[in-house]
Amino acid sequence: MRKAISHLKQADPVMARIISAVGPYKIVYREPDFTTLARSIVYQQVSGAAAATMLTRLTAAAGRGGKLIPKKILELGAEGLRPCGISRQKASYLMNLSEQTRSRAIKFGTLADLPDEEVIARLTQVKGIGVWTVQMFLMFALRRHDVFPSGDLGVRNAIWKAYALEAPPPPKEMERIAGPWRPYATVASWYLWRSLDGTAEI
Repeated sequence: MRKAISHLKQADPVMARIISAVGPYKIVYREPDFTTLARSIVYQQVSGAAAATMLTRLTAAAGRGGKLIPKKILELGAEGLRPCGISRQKASYLMNLSEQTRSRAIKFGTLADLPDEEVIARLTQVKGIGVWTVQMFLMFALRRHDVFPSGDLGVRNAIWKAYALEAPPPPKEMERIAGPWRPYATVASWYLWRSLDGTAEI
Protein backbone atom coordinates (compact mmCIF):
# COMPACT_ATOMS: atom_id res chain seq x y z
CA MET A 1 0.00 0.00 0.00
CA ARG A 2 3.01 2.33 0.08
CA LYS A 3 2.41 3.28 -3.56
CA ALA A 4 -1.24 4.08 -2.84
CA ILE A 5 -0.44 6.17 0.24
CA SER A 6 2.29 8.05 -1.60
CA HIS A 7 -0.05 8.75 -4.51
CA LEU A 8 -2.84 10.06 -2.28
CA LYS A 9 -0.51 12.31 -0.30
CA GLN A 10 0.95 13.83 -3.44
CA ALA A 11 -2.37 14.14 -5.27
CA ASP A 12 -4.41 15.84 -2.54
CA PRO A 13 -3.10 17.91 0.40
CA VAL A 14 -6.37 17.44 2.32
CA MET A 15 -6.07 13.67 2.00
CA ALA A 16 -2.42 13.94 3.03
CA ARG A 17 -3.51 15.59 6.30
CA ILE A 18 -6.14 12.91 6.90
CA ILE A 19 -3.60 10.13 6.33
CA SER A 20 -1.16 11.73 8.74
CA ALA A 21 -3.87 12.08 11.38
CA VAL A 22 -5.30 8.57 11.03
CA GLY A 23 -2.05 6.66 10.68
CA PRO A 24 -1.31 3.31 9.01
CA TYR A 25 -3.79 1.72 6.60
CA LYS A 26 -5.39 -1.23 8.41
CA ILE A 27 -8.34 -2.35 6.33
CA VAL A 28 -9.92 -5.64 7.49
CA TYR A 29 -10.93 -7.99 4.70
CA ARG A 30 -13.63 -10.68 4.53
CA GLU A 31 -13.90 -13.72 2.33
CA PRO A 32 -15.54 -13.07 -1.09
CA ASP A 33 -18.20 -15.71 -0.49
CA PHE A 34 -21.86 -16.40 0.19
CA THR A 35 -21.49 -15.86 3.93
CA THR A 36 -20.15 -12.33 3.52
CA LEU A 37 -22.99 -11.27 1.22
CA ALA A 38 -25.61 -12.92 3.42
CA ARG A 39 -24.07 -11.15 6.41
CA SER A 40 -24.50 -7.81 4.65
CA ILE A 41 -28.23 -8.52 4.35
CA VAL A 42 -28.51 -9.36 8.05
CA TYR A 43 -26.74 -6.11 8.97
CA GLN A 44 -29.04 -3.87 6.92
CA GLN A 45 -30.82 -1.13 8.89
CA VAL A 46 -30.26 -2.54 12.38
CA SER A 47 -27.67 -1.87 15.06
CA GLY A 48 -24.43 -3.79 14.94
CA ALA A 49 -25.20 -5.53 18.23
CA ALA A 50 -28.65 -6.68 17.08
CA ALA A 51 -27.27 -7.87 13.76
CA ALA A 52 -24.46 -9.79 15.46
CA THR A 53 -27.01 -11.63 17.61
CA MET A 54 -29.12 -12.51 14.58
CA LEU A 55 -26.08 -13.67 12.64
CA THR A 56 -24.96 -15.91 15.51
CA ARG A 57 -28.40 -17.53 15.66
CA LEU A 58 -28.57 -17.87 11.88
CA THR A 59 -25.14 -19.47 11.71
CA ALA A 60 -26.12 -21.95 14.42
CA ALA A 61 -29.29 -22.87 12.52
CA ALA A 62 -28.00 -22.82 8.95
CA GLY A 63 -24.25 -22.95 9.10
CA ARG A 64 -21.31 -25.26 9.28
CA GLY A 65 -17.82 -24.38 10.45
CA GLY A 66 -18.83 -20.76 10.93
CA LYS A 67 -20.05 -20.46 7.33
CA LEU A 68 -23.65 -20.06 6.20
CA ILE A 69 -24.88 -22.78 3.85
CA PRO A 70 -27.40 -21.86 1.10
CA LYS A 71 -28.96 -25.34 1.14
CA LYS A 72 -29.63 -25.13 4.89
CA ILE A 73 -31.21 -21.69 4.57
CA LEU A 74 -33.51 -22.98 1.84
CA GLU A 75 -34.41 -26.00 3.98
CA LEU A 76 -35.36 -23.74 6.87
CA GLY A 77 -37.51 -21.57 4.63
CA ALA A 78 -38.54 -18.00 5.34
CA GLU A 79 -40.59 -18.94 8.41
CA GLY A 80 -37.76 -21.03 9.75
CA LEU A 81 -35.54 -17.96 9.78
CA ARG A 82 -37.89 -15.98 12.01
CA PRO A 83 -36.68 -17.54 15.32
CA CYS A 84 -33.22 -16.17 14.43
CA GLY A 85 -34.69 -12.66 14.58
CA ILE A 86 -34.69 -12.27 10.79
CA SER A 87 -37.54 -10.10 9.52
CA ARG A 88 -39.90 -11.38 6.85
CA GLN A 89 -38.34 -9.01 4.28
CA LYS A 90 -34.76 -10.00 5.07
CA ALA A 91 -35.77 -13.65 5.03
CA SER A 92 -37.02 -13.19 1.47
CA TYR A 93 -33.68 -11.60 0.54
CA LEU A 94 -31.70 -14.46 2.10
CA MET A 95 -33.88 -17.01 0.35
CA ASN A 96 -33.35 -15.29 -2.99
CA LEU A 97 -29.58 -15.13 -2.48
CA SER A 98 -29.55 -18.80 -1.47
CA GLU A 99 -31.61 -19.80 -4.52
CA GLN A 100 -29.36 -17.91 -6.92
CA THR A 101 -26.26 -19.38 -5.31
CA ARG A 102 -27.62 -22.94 -5.40
CA SER A 103 -28.68 -22.58 -9.04
CA ARG A 104 -25.24 -21.13 -9.82
CA ALA A 105 -26.75 -17.97 -11.24
CA ILE A 106 -24.18 -16.45 -8.89
CA LYS A 107 -20.77 -18.12 -8.84
CA PHE A 108 -18.73 -16.57 -6.07
CA GLY A 109 -15.58 -18.31 -7.28
CA THR A 110 -15.66 -16.40 -10.57
CA LEU A 111 -16.37 -12.89 -9.25
CA ALA A 112 -12.70 -12.09 -8.73
CA ASP A 113 -12.14 -12.38 -12.48
CA LEU A 114 -14.85 -9.88 -13.39
CA PRO A 115 -14.59 -6.08 -13.69
CA ASP A 116 -16.31 -3.99 -11.01
CA GLU A 117 -19.31 -3.06 -13.14
CA GLU A 118 -20.00 -6.68 -14.03
CA VAL A 119 -19.87 -7.72 -10.37
CA ILE A 120 -22.32 -4.92 -9.57
CA ALA A 121 -24.63 -5.96 -12.41
CA ARG A 122 -24.67 -9.59 -11.30
CA LEU A 123 -25.06 -9.16 -7.56
CA THR A 124 -27.71 -6.45 -7.73
CA GLN A 125 -29.94 -9.06 -9.37
CA VAL A 126 -30.39 -10.44 -5.85
CA LYS A 127 -33.37 -9.01 -3.94
CA GLY A 128 -32.17 -6.67 -1.21
CA ILE A 129 -28.69 -6.19 -2.66
CA GLY A 130 -28.08 -2.67 -3.95
CA VAL A 131 -25.12 -0.89 -5.48
CA TRP A 132 -23.73 0.27 -2.11
CA THR A 133 -23.70 -3.28 -0.73
CA VAL A 134 -21.85 -4.56 -3.79
CA GLN A 135 -19.37 -1.71 -3.56
CA MET A 136 -18.61 -2.75 0.02
CA PHE A 137 -18.20 -6.33 -1.22
CA LEU A 138 -15.78 -5.11 -3.90
CA MET A 139 -13.77 -3.15 -1.35
CA PHE A 140 -13.74 -5.46 1.66
CA ALA A 141 -14.06 -8.91 0.08
CA LEU A 142 -12.72 -8.73 -3.48
CA ARG A 143 -10.03 -6.26 -2.34
CA ARG A 144 -10.50 -3.82 -5.19
CA HIS A 145 -8.42 -0.69 -4.62
CA ASP A 146 -10.31 1.82 -6.77
CA VAL A 147 -13.94 1.74 -5.60
CA PHE A 148 -15.56 5.01 -4.58
CA PRO A 149 -18.95 4.72 -2.83
CA SER A 150 -20.39 8.15 -3.63
CA GLY A 151 -23.69 7.13 -2.04
CA ASP A 152 -22.12 6.38 1.34
CA LEU A 153 -23.25 8.75 4.10
CA GLY A 154 -20.04 8.38 6.10
CA VAL A 155 -17.84 9.22 3.13
CA ARG A 156 -20.10 12.16 2.29
CA ASN A 157 -19.94 13.56 5.82
CA ALA A 158 -16.18 13.06 5.99
CA ILE A 159 -15.67 14.98 2.74
CA TRP A 160 -18.01 17.73 3.96
CA LYS A 161 -15.95 18.11 7.14
CA ALA A 162 -12.45 17.63 5.70
CA TYR A 163 -12.93 19.99 2.78
CA ALA A 164 -14.82 22.58 4.85
CA LEU A 165 -17.74 22.63 2.43
CA GLU A 166 -20.85 24.73 3.11
CA ALA A 167 -23.16 21.74 2.74
CA PRO A 168 -22.93 17.97 2.32
CA PRO A 169 -21.73 17.40 -1.26
CA PRO A 170 -23.94 15.65 -3.82
CA PRO A 171 -22.53 12.51 -5.51
CA LYS A 172 -21.36 14.42 -8.59
CA GLU A 173 -19.31 16.81 -6.46
CA MET A 174 -17.94 13.89 -4.46
CA GLU A 175 -16.82 12.21 -7.67
CA ARG A 176 -15.04 15.41 -8.72
CA ILE A 177 -13.20 15.63 -5.40
CA ALA A 178 -12.31 11.95 -5.63
CA GLY A 179 -10.82 12.31 -9.11
CA PRO A 180 -7.21 12.82 -7.94
CA TRP A 181 -7.43 9.75 -5.70
CA ARG A 182 -7.71 7.36 -8.63
CA PRO A 183 -6.69 4.56 -8.88
CA TYR A 184 -6.80 4.25 -5.08
CA ALA A 185 -10.30 5.49 -4.22
CA THR A 186 -10.90 2.54 -1.87
CA VAL A 187 -7.89 3.51 0.22
CA ALA A 188 -9.02 7.14 0.32
CA SER A 189 -12.54 6.07 1.34
CA TRP A 190 -11.16 3.98 4.20
CA TYR A 191 -9.22 7.00 5.45
CA LEU A 192 -12.34 9.15 5.21
CA TRP A 193 -14.30 6.65 7.34
CA ARG A 194 -11.51 6.51 9.88
CA SER A 195 -11.31 10.31 10.00
CA LEU A 196 -14.82 10.16 11.50
CA ASP A 197 -13.71 7.24 13.71
CA GLY A 198 -16.11 4.91 11.97
CA THR A 199 -16.11 2.30 9.23
CA ALA A 200 -18.39 0.59 6.78
CA GLU A 201 -20.03 -2.62 7.95
CA ILE A 202 -20.61 -5.50 5.55
